[in-house]
Amino acid sequence: MTAATHSTLFPQVPDSPDAVLDGLDPEQREVATALHGPVCVLAGAGTGKTRAITHRIAYGVRAGILQPSSVLAVTFTNRAAGEMRGRLRQLGAAGVQARTFHSAALRQLQYFWPKAIGGSMPRLVDRKIQLVADAAAACRIRLDRGELRDVTAEIEWSKVTQTVPADYAPAAAKAGREAPRDPAEIAQLYAAYEDVKRERSVIDFEDVLLLTVAVLQDRHDIAEQVRAQYQHFVVDEYQDVSPLQQRLLELWLGERDDLCVVGDASQTIYSFTGATPDHLLDFRTRHPGATVVKLVRDYRSTPQVVHLANGLLAQARGRAADHRLELVSQRPAGPEPVYTEYTDEPAEAEGAARRIRELMDAGVPAAEIAVLFRTNAQSETYEQALADAGVPYQLRGAERFFDRPEVRKAGVALRGAARFGGNDSLLDDAVDLPSQVRAVLSGEGWTPQPPAGSGAVRERWESLAALVNLAQDFAAAKPGATLADLVAELDERANAQHAPTVQGVTLASLHSAKGLEWDVVFLVGVAEGMMPITYAKTDEQIEEERRLLYVGVTRARERLHLSWALSRSPGGRPSRRPSRFLDGLRPGSTATTGRTSAGGAGGIERGIPGTRGSAPRRVQRTPARCRVCGRTLTDAGEMKLMRCDDCPSDMNEGLYERLREWRADQARNSGQPAFCVFTDRTLMAIAETAPGDAHELARIPGVGMRKLTRYGADVLAICAGQYPAGDTNQD
Repeated sequence: MTAATHSTLFPQVPDSPDAVLDGLDPEQREVATALHGPVCVLAGAGTGKTRAITHRIAYGVRAGILQPSSVLAVTFTNRAAGEMRGRLRQLGAAGVQARTFHSAALRQLQYFWPKAIGGSMPRLVDRKIQLVADAAAACRIRLDRGELRDVTAEIEWSKVTQTVPADYAPAAAKAGREAPRDPAEIAQLYAAYEDVKRERSVIDFEDVLLLTVAVLQDRHDIAEQVRAQYQHFVVDEYQDVSPLQQRLLELWLGERDDLCVVGDASQTIYSFTGATPDHLLDFRTRHPGATVVKLVRDYRSTPQVVHLANGLLAQARGRAADHRLELVSQRPAGPEPVYTEYTDEPAEAEGAARRIRELMDAGVPAAEIAVLFRTNAQSETYEQALADAGVPYQLRGAERFFDRPEVRKAGVALRGAARFGGNDSLLDDAVDLPSQVRAVLSGEGWTPQPPAGSGAVRERWESLAALVNLAQDFAAAKPGATLADLVAELDERANAQHAPTVQGVTLASLHSAKGLEWDVVFLVGVAEGMMPITYAKTDEQIEEERRLLYVGVTRARERLHLSWALSRSPGGRPSRRPSRFLDGLRPGSTATTGRTSAGGAGGIERGIPGTRGSAPRRVQRTPARCRVCGRTLTDAGEMKLMRCDDCPSDMNEGLYERLREWRADQARNSGQPAFCVFTDRTLMAIAETAPGDAHELARIPGVGMRKLTRYGADVLAICAGQYPAGDTNQD
């Protein structure tokens, strides 16, 4: 399990296709039942996107509409793919392929290599650093460790953007990349790197995608064979696809359009690797008939956390910001975010460790707490502070759980005990499954109490402790389960990379925390120079840093602590200041930007150009089109809503009820029927649009100039969460 899984560990498999849909909200259900044609799911943080798409696949499989073997679900990390396979298994849809782009491409390349190219496939190298170093030596160019890493990143970017060495310099300039060395020199190193690979008959991970693309482009018979195998595609985190991955997806699809993509442009944080949200934002242009569903109901975070997250994006700029989704929390109120300033970084780490210790003493599980930072270099200070406070922790970004040596050894020991346990004296006093597991793993290094301090010994213990805890949960969910049953469960989880939760506070970079969530999150080092990072210079880079902080904020379910230090070390000059991203959001600060992007309900920007404060003008009406699917509208009721009746609503239900109450008061005071104020359809359109100014309100059919003049101020006040002027009924 990951920290993002906050449900029953071993749920019952739904007994029917319809039961798969139980518990989904209207928008999630729309995703789950839209099984044909192109589908675009715009899903904000915490809105249940993985739930929606896994239930979509499971419903299609269980209803007999989709064959498991014909579905390919693609995501970006092995952890996410493992979680998806685990959820599909729990929904009774085992057999669906859920893989990363690289994993899916590698399987195809291995299978078709003898037919397409002949001979044995070159060896795949895990790391490029040594090959880049050898290429530099061949070019007589000296690179230190940092430069090696930077040049390697440039080579990776070039390959995923399908840039050849000769084109690197102009392509990097066009993309606004700040090359770590002279672009001509990097192009030379890139070419030499490719030569080294050819000489040694090896390929890298980017080559897997490039070669698969080449095979599918050149061999139509192989492309048709792949398309016959996979007829239905689901792509998660679509805002992170690179041009190369998009090309591979297009080749998988061919002329078909059975594609479901899921993403959020506001969570684009990997553009330095070649990822771009343009494919997500342009989806409706490429697929005019697509079904588009917006998920904005946030089930993860409290209204206080969601308010801060929305506030961060309200000050954002650029195309992704123009398409932001405004989240609506579905959870009860919680504590306000806590902002803390420290004199130096060690004091900040000690302060965080002290608060974490207090939370754990109050009953918060260590596994439900995370410390998130901008760079991995910040980790060591927090590791030491947590160890000094006696707080167990785990580091994200290490090798996959079931690939860890201690976990593999533990699996062998448990398998042996399951087969020959009757002859093992270790198990003589073990009366149930958890005690049997504890007895076996005690021989592998597990102890009831964690070892002191940090480092490799502590990490090994944390891995074994996760297996002990999983055994306890498994026995509680399946009374009478044997050691052999647990071994079978571990094998299934290993195949799915469905790791158990490690009982320790998580230490992670903001990038590696994406997709995870915790009850309590400590965002540390939120200071200028770190957030945004010093080397973020352009507007695009600054905005990506803002989105990175947004991702960090939206990891928190209930409690959020943000902190910064005035200096790096004790006694240093207190020259730092809190991040500009918190201006106007943290207590006592004022906003430094004079512009906010329009989000509105569902995150679609609506409005007409004009100077703030100018009088609204009559709007020239063009042929009405559905703002969800783009179809031309002819029905008067649909035109008022600006969407088809069948398209999903993104209405703020609380806002709609407040508008109805206000309308009833107006009708009562004026002695006229309620519909003479505004019809139900117009109120629904207002609640869906949540206009922020008179220009936006004037665009809504049913709001003429007379009603705009008479009721506009009241309606805009209600949409802004305020009471209309003169309203004394505020309790």
